[in-house]
Amino acid sequence: MTMGEIILNKRKELGLTQSELASKLNVTDKAVSKWERNASCPDIGTIPKLAEVLGVDVNELMGSTAPDKGRQEAFSDIVALVLKAVPLAMGVAVCVLSFLGQLEAKDGLGLLGIGLTCLAINNFRK
Repeated sequence: MTMGEIILNKRKELGLTQSELASKLNVTDKAVSKWERNASCPDIGTIPKLAEVLGVDVNELMGSTAPDKGRQEAFSDIVALVLKAVPLAMGVAVCVLSFLGQLEAKDGLGLLGIGLTCLAINNFRK
């Protein structure tokens, strides 16, 4: 469970609105909304008071899992890197094999086609 989910569930269990919770913590209701949507996290100085108001242990609140957004972004970055590296590798392979006289034209076109396909896929992902 994410910190945002814990905040949302505990706030609702207590029958508090976002505005009511916000006023108890001297923050805005927009801040509480962002916490609950995992768009941001409470300030480190606010967490002990937040845990107290929600009736949870600070460790429970801090031990929550982070949203998967970070993993998805990291995976997306890796895919983008691979889709950029493959065309470079194909180009280098064509150059080296041509220089060594070990490449037929149809094989070179195939390697370059793979590289161009990767570039196209990467551009469509954006």
